[in-house]
Amino acid sequence: MSHDFELVPTLDDLDYVLGHFAVPGRTAVVMTMGALHEGHATLIRAAREHVGRKGFVIVTVFVNPLQFGAGEDLDRYPRTLDADLKTAERAGADIVFAPSAGEIYPDGTPRITLRAGAMGERLEGASRPGHFDGMLTVVAKLLHLTRPDVAFFGQKDAQQLALIRRMVRDLNFGVEIVGVPTVREEDGLALSSRNRYLSPQERRTALSLSQALFAGRDRHAAQEALRARAREVPATQARAEALSALGESRAAADAHAVAQAAPGGPAAVRAAARMVLDEAARLDPPLELDYLALVDPADFTEIDDDFTGEAVLAVAARVGTTRLIDNIPLTFGAAS
Repeated sequence: MSHDFELVPTLDDLDYVLGHFAVPGRTAVVMTMGALHEGHATLIRAAREHVGRKGFVIVTVFVNPLQFGAGEDLDRYPRTLDADLKTAERAGADIVFAPSAGEIYPDGTPRITLRAGAMGERLEGASRPGHFDGMLTVVAKLLHLTRPDVAFFGQKDAQQLALIRRMVRDLNFGVEIVGVPTVREEDGLALSSRNRYLSPQERRTALSLSQALFAGRDRHAAQEALRARAREVPATQARAEALSALGESRAAADAHAVAQAAPGGPAAVRAAARMVLDEAARLDPPLELDYLALVDPADFTEIDDDFTGEAVLAVAARVGTTRLIDNIPLTFGAAS
């Protein structure tokens, strides 16, 4: 592209760029609240790869006051625009649209906003009332302003992603929504702009979030392997021996029950994750659990033991003064 990378601070500037630098390819947007890290860079790179050299990639940097509740960290939320510009350019952005609150909300708090409905009142919505209403309102505005063909969001914010997809579908936005897998640090902690708030001791405790999710995932995988093996082995002593060989001696004691159990056992997945979180509550500093949930991503309601299909194992907790969230996708298959 002939257009050089630049910072675009106002709506007029954005209109000028979009009007005068028409491109033959598709336009992608990556929406952020700044304090960009490798997770954001991954989103930008995915956007660039998707639209190609002839496409146009817009990164928005806007700390949206509507999605911060009373007592939340709006004032201390990190603002690192100079570093963000370098990260965005290196990752492949064409422009960074970084408006002020006055540009986005010229009359102060808007009188008309979007409502997330019942789906937005669960989990994160229950812990942060009004958060998703504010999120959807600004995402809708930014989609209108940037006029993209496709928008990229991280799967780390699974409920946010699900609500944006629902909004786009229900309100007929002409934009494709792409979810990008969570980026983690080497020790498993999900990348977040809020990680910088953690002291070394708090960070050790915070690792329990991902460890709990991995424990649930591993339990699920073990149960699926047991079920597959149990279906293949006759109901004899050989069945118990085969199951025991998989390292599940407790399950081998009742191989028939394993064979008949619900696929993947949602209750067992929750229990495995909760065991890690219960231990973390006794650490110094302790992990203060907000919620652990195993939900249907279509509406974020808890799944039953006979559920089949895609699910999300999600957790939120506070370590010190920092609130963190994480999740992993799981697939519960039908019994054969």
